[in-house]
Amino acid sequence: MIYLGVGANLPNAQFSSPRETLEAAVADLCKRGVVPVAVSGWYESAPVPVSDQPWYVNAVYRVETEFDAVTLLANLHAIEAEYGRVRGQVNAARVIDLDLLDCRGEVRDGSDGLVLPHSRMHERAFVLYPLRDLAPGWRHPVSGASIDRLIEALDPGQTIRLVGSVKEGCNS
Repeated sequence: MIYLGVGANLPNAQFSSPRETLEAAVADLCKRGVVPVAVSGWYESAPVPVSDQPWYVNAVYRVETEFDAVTLLANLHAIEAEYGRVRGQVNAARVIDLDLLDCRGEVRDGSDGLVLPHSRMHERAFVLYPLRDLAPGWRHPVSGASIDRLIEALDPGQTIRLVGSVKEGCNS
C-alpha cells in the first residue's frame, strides 16, 4: 500500500481554496500515473507548531502506481512546484504539501534523499486521523506501533476536526 498525505493552508492563484488546489493536484497526479484508490475525509487542523497561520485542510490518499518510491516522490515535488510551493522556512504556511507517508512498507534512512516512512508522521494528528480512516489496522513500519497507539501518544495540544468527504477517482 502507498499512502500520500495532502495539505494546504493558503489559496493558490488558480483556485479559490486550499481544498480545491489539493483536489486539482491529485487529478494531475492521475495524469502522471498515480491513481487514488481510496481517500480519507477532509480534516481541518491547527498549524503545528501552534502559530497564527490559517488552519490547514488535510486528507490521506491510498494510491497505486508502478513508480518506485524515489520516482513517486519526484512526481510529488514536481506537482508541488507547478502549484506554487516554495520550499524555505520549516513549518511555514503553504499553498500545497504532498507527502509520501508510507510506500509499500519500505524503510529508508534518508541516505538516498528519501526517509520512509515519513519522519514525523507518527507525531501528527493531521496525518494519523485521516490515515486511520483508510487503514485502521496500519502499523508503523519501523516501530511496529498500531495507528491507535500512535494516536493515543499524540501531543494533546493538536486540534483537528473532520469537515467533509473527498471526491474519489481521477476526475475529482
